[in-house]
Amino acid sequence: MFKKILVPVDNSANSRYALEAAIQLAKNFSGKITLIHVYSSVFPMMAVGEPSTLSPGVPVSPPPRFPRYAELAQKNGEELLADLKRQVEKEKLEVGTILEKGHSVQEIVRAAKQGNFDLIVMGARGVSHIREMLLGSVTDGVIHHADCPVLVIRTAENP
Repeated sequence: MFKKILVPVDNSANSRYALEAAIQLAKNFSGKITLIHVYSSVFPMMAVGEPSTLSPGVPVSPPPRFPRYAELAQKNGEELLADLKRQVEKEKLEVGTILEKGHSVQEIVRAAKQGNFDLIVMGARGVSHIREMLLGSVTDGVIHHADCPVLVIRTAENP
């Protein structure tokens, strides 16, 4: 039934719980797990207060530049995938990895379709807005655009 399971991963607790659930499913269905991590090459913007809102005497400087952000994000993704791959291999399961640069929802959905996966298992992560607060924007996007079933795992710490 679920022979090919795609598991989007990041460093969140929900992602790790989703991987644990995927491991159990793979054991029950003699399935293979493929881990996918999508990183961005764009440095996330930081909110900076207007100079008028800062305390007097506080120097105002432009935000730092990070020309190697994409390289660092790629390296962190490689390390994360290697670590989680070892975890799956300890369970005597077949495991593969995918590292992509781009938009998380698009890359996860594309990988699921191209790899002909039977199931996506991913963590929920609350952020903002009503729907996104319940699921997380990436989770919500994958649910709405994936061609295969999506199992969403939520931890007790993040109801």
